[in-house]
Amino acid sequence: MAADSSDSDSSKGNDLTEGEKATDLGKVETGNAATDRADEKPADDDADEESRPYPPALIATAVALPVILVVAVLVAAVLARRMSVEREPLALGPVPAPAAAGEACTELLPALPAELGEFTKSTLVEPAPPATRAWQRPDGGNAIVLRCGLDRPLEFHRASPLQIVNDVQWFEVRDDAAEASTWFAVDRETYIALTVPDGSGPTPLQEVSDTITANLPAKELDPGPLPN
Repeated sequence: MAADSSDSDSSKGNDLTEGEKATDLGKVETGNAATDRADEKPADDDADEESRPYPPALIATAVALPVILVVAVLVAAVLARRMSVEREPLALGPVPAPAAAGEACTELLPALPAELGEFTKSTLVEPAPPATRAWQRPDGGNAIVLRCGLDRPLEFHRASPLQIVNDVQWFEVRDDAAEASTWFAVDRETYIALTVPDGSGPTPLQEVSDTITANLPAKELDPGPLPN
């Protein structure tokens, strides 16, 4: 009987030991789970940070910056095209102009525009021919040249064809080698020549015609005799 009692006590002791072990194991597992949840919490915070929307002001700034840069580049390009390019002074040879110092040229030259279409006034190499003006494109090239106070052109006679532009009668002398035409205003107190390179368009002749009409009165034609 004593042996049975001892075995029973021993069994109970073993059972308690296993229960205690189970309890301890549960505590360990519970502790590990808590630790794992603690470790997972920052991950949830990171997910919240990633899913949180950006402020509207930040989004608007990010969208606007590329647009501003593109606009700035376009504006800079336009301004660069409009800026005057420094050109070398233009050298012009002398042409007989007996009335260059006369009243007609004195009235006309200051009234001439600084721009003729895409051509702008050029600086002339000194000593420049009297009563002469010139215009070039921003990048240089062939010039538009006006000379005032000239003699009557030899080619101008009674049968010469004329063209009226803004109330001025012009006589054209074509120069195919130079790819240009020289137009002579033949109905004013003095003869005025405007040499225009090909491709200049009608604007230069029109604007010079307007200036002549506004400053010099028209006179009767005085063509030369018919050639033999």
